[in-house]
Amino acid sequence: MGHVVAAVVFLRGSCMSHPELLDRLSERYHIAPEYRDIWGNRQQVSEETQRALLGVMGVATDSDQHMQQALERAEAEDWGRPLPPVHVAREGEGCIRLDITVRAESAGHWHRWTLTEEDGGRREGRFRPSDLEQEGQRMLDGEVRERRILSLPDDRPGGYHRLELQDLEMPGEGISSMSLIVVPADCYRPQAVSGGQRVWGLNIPLYALRSSRNWGIGDFTDLIRVLEFAAQAGVDLVGLNPLHALFPHNPSHASPYSPSSRQFLNVLYLDVEALPEFAECDAAQHQVRDRVFQQRLDRLRGSELVDYPGVAGAKMTVLETLYGHFQKKHLDRGDERAEAFARFRRSRGDALRLHALYEAIQESLHRADPSVWGWPAWPEPYRHPESEAVAAFATEHAERTGFYEYLQWQAHAQLRRAGHRAFELGLALGLYQDIAVSVDVGGAETWANQELYVLEGRIGSPPDDFNLDGQDWGLPPWNPEMLRDCGYAPFIKTLRENMSTAGVVRLDHVMSLMRLFWVPAGMSPREGGYVSYPFQDLLGILALESHRNRCLVVGEDLGTVPDEVREALRPMGVLSYRLLYFEKADDGNFRTPADFATQALIATSTHDLPTLSGYWEGLDLELRDRLHLFPTAKHREDQIIGRAEDRARLLVALEKEGLLPAGLSVQAVPEGEMTVDLAVSIHRFLARTPAMVMMAQMEDVLGQREQINLPGTTDERPNWRHKLRLDLEQWEREPRVLAILNALREERAVIT
Repeated sequence: MGHVVAAVVFLRGSCMSHPELLDRLSERYHIAPEYRDIWGNRQQVSEETQRALLGVMGVATDSDQHMQQALERAEAEDWGRPLPPVHVAREGEGCIRLDITVRAESAGHWHRWTLTEEDGGRREGRFRPSDLEQEGQRMLDGEVRERRILSLPDDRPGGYHRLELQDLEMPGEGISSMSLIVVPADCYRPQAVSGGQRVWGLNIPLYALRSSRNWGIGDFTDLIRVLEFAAQAGVDLVGLNPLHALFPHNPSHASPYSPSSRQFLNVLYLDVEALPEFAECDAAQHQVRDRVFQQRLDRLRGSELVDYPGVAGAKMTVLETLYGHFQKKHLDRGDERAEAFARFRRSRGDALRLHALYEAIQESLHRADPSVWGWPAWPEPYRHPESEAVAAFATEHAERTGFYEYLQWQAHAQLRRAGHRAFELGLALGLYQDIAVSVDVGGAETWANQELYVLEGRIGSPPDDFNLDGQDWGLPPWNPEMLRDCGYAPFIKTLRENMSTAGVVRLDHVMSLMRLFWVPAGMSPREGGYVSYPFQDLLGILALESHRNRCLVVGEDLGTVPDEVREALRPMGVLSYRLLYFEKADDGNFRTPADFATQALIATSTHDLPTLSGYWEGLDLELRDRLHLFPTAKHREDQIIGRAEDRARLLVALEKEGLLPAGLSVQAVPEGEMTVDLAVSIHRFLARTPAMVMMAQMEDVLGQREQINLPGTTDERPNWRHKLRLDLEQWEREPRVLAILNALREERAVIT
């Protein structure tokens, strides 16, 4: 008989005090009782916050009786299923030990496990649970349940497998099943960053690209031209803002970090004239050649800011014509191109159908009532994807739904073409893409997966130096219970979609793999708390998908990040994300290049921080002051003084490296504009670090002063709208651009 290591019986109605019940429930639903803030202070999570966080997960806490019942339901769920929904195992770690749960009365029965491997291969074995090690037991519905440990062979292949369990002596009980995911020990690392080699690249806000041919916003053809420019300059990778699907009905919703879906693309990046149908369609060509339409495009190209509604209006008008042509020329005939579209639809399955259906419904309802901002504002019958009203809408508006599917098909084709082109041109790592931490609460992804998201919760961050009141990002978090129950399928799909065209991906707020700071709707970020996620499972899946897609992984680990996160990411081969502004020693001085981390991606800045010129001139501080974003006058003064000190410290760091430009002195720190020579020296400084990847922001290469996005603002300033200063065609003739790129190529060619 198996050795009993624990036997604990849960007693219904056992007496626990109110605080004990609340703590037990919080632990069961992964709510941390406390956390350390950025200053090292321990912050206790209040009872009010605990109740609110449990409430947004659907757990009643309004009475001790309800909390007791919630605990009992959770116990019943845990002990009522023979197998867990998913188990993640690492290659090379020996046999897999799985928890199985059986009735005590059937523990002596012969059972069979069957492992169906991803490639279709099958293995099986027989056992009696009573012969296995016992881990515990519970009384459930009048029956004793036992938890035993089943060991599976250690020669399983990596991948996504299915395990089934059956009681052979009680066939009427049915077959239980679970997902078994076998993952590699670490993430994929390309040859280009092995053996002391270091690469460098350009970060491009795609929407901000100016060119003589685009329609007022950068597009996928512009991206290919950037890749061609980059290849000539010796660049190894080109980084992009998130390309996730936004909101066609509301083009002004421009933040790529608050998308409708992370599994589909922003169709405003389509090059309309590059669609195959455009070359066939006289009507579309006539639309575009029209003098008034050309004047419209000239205005869109010439504007200082991206005119999202104007761009969307121009593109959608012609895209609708092209889809009509596609229907008549190809769909109705069922030709080869129609079959290619059908293959795309099949490959994306229900996810594509629901995404397109969401866009068609939202468009229709918003046109009738502009206050309808997303599916939570829809009439009740439409809020549920499986409702009769939605089915009727899908039938009645099949053509419009097909139009949105067509746009996704073409967007994926154009992005895939750019990804292939990057490697054809010899860029060592190709495209470097960004994955947002979550999605907008009113978008397609939450509508299609409502049980997965905590719709009354918001992701944010606790107070820090930049935001003394903390932040509420307005994005709903995944429910960790539901994520595990569905075998992590949404996480896997998100990684696959974004890695499929990339050589590198960056996970925004990588700490989300371990924990997220939740803010219950209607409460202040000061009243939030951390909720934990299955960190090791998600890390393992990340490693598996990175190998399958041959994709290097970067984890954005800025801000309040526990040491254990970085300690876990390092052996997994995930690159840390480091910025010049924050790379300081304990004495406040900037680190020397030799002291920078090797397993890292280094850059001057990012979208939420000032450009290099803006940082040097203190423009971000002026802007925050003008918008009354400093919580106190003292905070403003400290920031101004700190920035002056940083300018001096940066010059001292350059001097130590022999990079101080002629005419500058550490004795008299200059004010005013960032000079070309100083910008070149700062980029050389960063390029000398041992960091595997160094990225130059195109805004810094061009000398832009405007910050892409200012956290804490929405309509107060034009976030995500500033265009780059020069047309793409002018880059190769711009002295500043050539000086910085030549310096980077020279410095990064040295093997450390």
